Amino acid sequence: MSDNALNIEFKEAVDRVNAHSEPFPADTLLKLYAYFKKATNNYDSPSSKKPIINAFKTNALFQAQDLTENQAKQAYIDLVNNYFLYRK
Repeated sequence: MSDNALNIEFKEAVDRVNAHSEPFPADTLLKLYAYFKKATNNYDSPSSKKPIINAFKTNALFQAQDLTENQAKQAYIDLVNNYFLYRK
């Protein structure tokens, strides 16, 4: 897949997540968070007021640390597609 096609598909996946009104499962949210941060090269520290949430986010980022930007975009796209395909 070309970089341009990947970027378009990634943006569509992000828009799909942002438009979704029901809550996502916590594990899915953490993966989406980590993949999005890696895909956008955003290395700001988690900024929740609750330390436990920051710890979970940091752990999710740690688990995604070896992904490239394009791998993170593809992982985000795949997770979104699978979530919407198999959710009930």
